[in-house]
Amino acid sequence: MTIGADAVRRDSHAKVTGAALYPGDLEAKDALTAKVVFSDQPHALMLSMSTDRAVAIAGVVDVVTAADIPMNEYGLTMFDQPVLVGVDGTGRSKVPSDVSRWEADQVAVVIAETTEAALAGAKALDITWEQLQMAPDFSETETNGALVHPENGLETNTYYQLKIRKGDIEVGWAMADHIIEGTYTLPHQEHAYLQPEAAVSYIDDHGRVTVEVAGQWAHEDRGQIAHALDLPPEVVRVIYPAIGGAFGGREDMSLQIVMAAAALKMRDRGISRPIRTVWNREESIVGHHKRHRAQVTARWGATSDGKIVAVEADAVLDSGAYNYTSNKVLANLHLSLTGPYNIPNARVDSRAVYSHSVPGGAFRGFGGPQGSFVSETQMNKMAHALGMDPVEIRMANILHDGDDFITQTVMPDGVSIDAVIDACSGAAGWGEAIANPPSVSAIRTLGAHQPSTRSGRGVACALKNVGFAMGFPERCEATVTLDGDEDIESAHLAHAGADVGQGAHTAFLQMTAEAVGLPLDKVTGTFSDTATSGDSGSASASRLTFMSGNAIQGAAEVATKAWNEGERPAVGDFRYVPPPTEALDPETGVGSPVFAFGYVAEIVDVAVDVGTGHVRVGTVWCAIDVGRAINPILVRGQVEGAIVQAHGYVLSERLSVVEGRITNPTFSGYLVPGTKDVPDRIETVIVEIADPLGPWGARGMAEMPLIPYAPAIVAALHDATGVWFSEFPLTPDRVLAGLRESQSR
Repeated sequence: MTIGADAVRRDSHAKVTGAALYPGDLEAKDALTAKVVFSDQPHALMLSMSTDRAVAIAGVVDVVTAADIPMNEYGLTMFDQPVLVGVDGTGRSKVPSDVSRWEADQVAVVIAETTEAALAGAKALDITWEQLQMAPDFSETETNGALVHPENGLETNTYYQLKIRKGDIEVGWAMADHIIEGTYTLPHQEHAYLQPEAAVSYIDDHGRVTVEVAGQWAHEDRGQIAHALDLPPEVVRVIYPAIGGAFGGREDMSLQIVMAAAALKMRDRGISRPIRTVWNREESIVGHHKRHRAQVTARWGATSDGKIVAVEADAVLDSGAYNYTSNKVLANLHLSLTGPYNIPNARVDSRAVYSHSVPGGAFRGFGGPQGSFVSETQMNKMAHALGMDPVEIRMANILHDGDDFITQTVMPDGVSIDAVIDACSGAAGWGEAIANPPSVSAIRTLGAHQPSTRSGRGVACALKNVGFAMGFPERCEATVTLDGDEDIESAHLAHAGADVGQGAHTAFLQMTAEAVGLPLDKVTGTFSDTATSGDSGSASASRLTFMSGNAIQGAAEVATKAWNEGERPAVGDFRYVPPPTEALDPETGVGSPVFAFGYVAEIVDVAVDVGTGHVRVGTVWCAIDVGRAINPILVRGQVEGAIVQAHGYVLSERLSVVEGRITNPTFSGYLVPGTKDVPDRIETVIVEIADPLGPWGARGMAEMPLIPYAPAIVAALHDATGVWFSEFPLTPDRVLAGLRESQSR
C-alpha cells in the first residue's frame, strides 16, 4: 500500500541540493530581458504615452504597450482589469484602459538586450497623467463620490452583495437571555512566498506562444492569455517549473499575458529569441494582490444554557481596485460568519466594495480566516459572559450530519467537527493547568520578566469548503498510461495540477500507485504543462488532493479496462465532476453552495508581558480531519506551515497602505516571522473520518489550520489578561495600547 505512507517527496533531492529550477533560475539561450513597468498611479487618467525616447536607448529592442493587446482585459472571475493601461489599447474590451486604478497597474513591457538597458528604457517612457479623485479606503468608498469603476453603471463602489435570512431573527432576539456585540477589523496580509514573480516566454517548436511561469492553474492561465491576445487556446502553452510558494497569490495574472505578448511581438518582428524577466522583492510585494482587509459588525444572542438562537452580521470586504476573486472570497467570509454551528435564526449581509488600493484576492483560506475570526471570537465572548467552558458551549451548538447549514440546505455527509474538537481538547488536556507555560521577553537573551508575564489558553474551531463552490462548474482531468508485456510493469500519470511546494505531485503518484496496484517506484509523472494533460483546475480551495484523487481513480479504471482488453500500452483518460453546487438565492441565501467540507480545531497556549506587550506562543494543538492521510508527513508539513503563516497574520505582519500606496514593500518593513518567532511547539492531531465523496475517503486540508488560529490567540490573550482584542496584528504596541485602554476604563 502506498496510501498512508510517509513517502519521500519526488522533488526533495533537487530542492535541497539546489538543482530544482524555479522560473527565476531558467537560463534561456540568447535571451532578451523584459522590464514590466508599473503605473505608480493609484488613480489617474493617462493622457499620453510616448515610447520614442525608450526605444532610442542603446540595447532597447522594443516596447509592448496597450496597442499590442487585442482584447485588453482580464480577470479570474470577471473581466474588469486592463492588461496594460494605455491611451490606444481599449480594443474590443468594455474596460476603459486609459485609467490606472492601482499603483501596480502595468503600462508597458520594455524588451532589451540587458537588464540595465531595460531599466533605462522603462525610466525613459514619457507618460502624462491627470490625477483623479481617490477612494483610498473602503470605509469611505460610499461617501466621497469617487467611483473606481463608473463603467459598470453603478452609483456606488459596492458591486457584489450576499444575504442570509434564516428563521425569524426577531423571534431569536426575543429568546436570547444574553447578547454579545462586536466590531472587528481584519487586515491585509502579504503572501510573502520565497520565489518572486519570474517568467520566460518564447515560441516553441510547434509555433505555440509559450510561457514558463509559476502559477496555480495552468489551463486558466492559458485561457486568459488566449482571451486577451485573441488567440485560439491550442496555440498557447503554459508550463510550470518548480514553484516557490503560492498560497493563492499566484492564482491571478502577473506576468503570463504580458510575457506572451512580448514573445508574439518579437515573432512578428522576425526575432526568434526567448524573453526573460524576474521581479525584485519590492516589485513582488507591490505588484500582486493581498489577503482582503475587511470590517465586520456582529451581534449574537444565546439562552442562559448556552444555545445560540440569533446571529446578525454586517460585513464589508475591500476588493481594492479590481475584483480578482473577491466575489468568491466574500462568499466564504459570508458562510463562515455563523461558524460551524446550527443557528436557527440569522440575518447576515455581506458586500464587496472597490477602492483605489491594492486588490484583494485569493489567500489560504480565502474569506474563512476573516469570517471565522468574527464567529469564533463571538463564541468565546459568549462563553465568558455565560460563565461556560468554551469547549462545552461549542459542543452544544455544533452542526451534525443531517442538520441544515446556514443556507437552509442539509450539510454534506461526513460532518466531523465534534470529533476534531474532542481530539484537540483531549490532546491538549483542556481544563487542566498549563503544564509548561511559555516565557516571553523583548530580547530573548535577556530572559523573561516573570512579574509582568501572564499566561493563558484559547480555543477555536472552523469548517471550510473543499473545492470550488457557489455554482462554479468543478472538474479535474487525469491520464494514466499502463505499460508492460504480460503484466503491468509501470504506470505513468499526466496531470496539470500545480505543486506549489505542498508535495502534491508526490501525493498524485502515491494515489496512482494505489489505484493500479504497483509499487511507488514503478510510477512516473508528467505535470503542469497544458500541452501534455487536460485541465486539472486550480491548486486552491483545498481541492487538489480531493479532485485529483477522484480523477486518478477514474483514469486508472479506464486504463485497467483497456489493459484487460489487450491494449499495450493502455491509456485511460478521465474527467471527474463532483456533485453540482448552487449560488445562493440573492434575497434569502438559500442554496447548496458546497459539496464537501473540512473541519479543524486548535488550542493555543500564550504568554504576554503586560509591561511591554510582547506575546509568545508556546504549544499549538491542531486537530484536523483529513478523511484519509494520503501522506501523513506532508499533512503535518501543511499544518505547521499554515500555523506559521497564521502566526504572522495575527502577531507581526502589518501591511501599510496609505492613499493607495504600499509604504513598506520590503521584508525589513513587513515582518514575516523568523525561526525564533514561531510557536515553541506544534502538535498535529490527524483525524481520519472518511469523506463519502473523497478518494479513499480523503478530504482537502491545506487551508484549514490557518483559519482558527487568530481567534484562538485572542481568546488566550483574554484568558491571560482579561482584555479582548478586535483588531490585529497584535504587535507589542497594539497589545500594550489595548491593555492600557482597558485599565483606563
